[in-house]
Amino acid sequence: MKLSTPLLEVKDVSYAYHTKSGETLALSHIRFSLSKGEFLAVVGPSGCGKSTLLDMICGILSPETGEILMNGRPLCENTANIGYMLQKDHLFEWRTIYSNVLLGLEIQKKNTAKARETVDHLLTDYGLDKFKDSRPSQLSGGMRQRAALIRTLALEPDLLLLDEPFSALDYQTRLSVADDIGKIIRREEKTAILVTHDISEAISMADRILILSKRPASVQKEIRIHLSVENRTPFSSRSAPEFKLYFNEIWKELNHYGC
Repeated sequence: MKLSTPLLEVKDVSYAYHTKSGETLALSHIRFSLSKGEFLAVVGPSGCGKSTLLDMICGILSPETGEILMNGRPLCENTANIGYMLQKDHLFEWRTIYSNVLLGLEIQKKNTAKARETVDHLLTDYGLDKFKDSRPSQLSGGMRQRAALIRTLALEPDLLLLDEPFSALDYQTRLSVADDIGKIIRREEKTAILVTHDISEAISMADRILILSKRPASVQKEIRIHLSVENRTPFSSRSAPEFKLYFNEIWKELNHYGC
């Protein structure tokens, strides 16, 4: 049987930052692949290059060695749409929530009637339709993050990159928003990569976890997550009997490599 081509392939990728004082190797021979519909989490110590990896996957940076393929083709030759959700929601106060959500469509000249209909459905499905005329400052942090995600989903990305999108929230809100966004990503059947420092967050949301070493980062271990809970959500995952075992395994792995 012929195997399908992975959506994403990161093949022996390395990257270094260059300054007047010298070269700093950030990533060293990173290798992994991602299938359509899969949710991958990346954990590792601060400053090891996790965000740099996402910047290369979305094309902001180019690998110094190795290559990144989408659907079997180099990024520069690929028409795949990649969505990037950052730590801050970057909603503009002078625009309403609705016009903020439409911003990406406007920039990419995709603000069609069909696209706006999709946005309307997303706002309704995820509880923001009553706030479409509000300003960002009138919404809670969790609602703002949902609006930021809808803005990204409106572009119908083939791959969704999440760079610690909950880090600015307080703990209780973070749990709630991670649960909301995890459900949305699953429901919309999106392929996603989450960068996080939070081991529990990674276990609760991901199908698979990559553990990176300290800089220069390499993939030290890959862990597939199998939790015995029905209708798994990020919140229900935390009550699975295997959850603590995965947490301890990842914690020991990070500390073993001096993270």
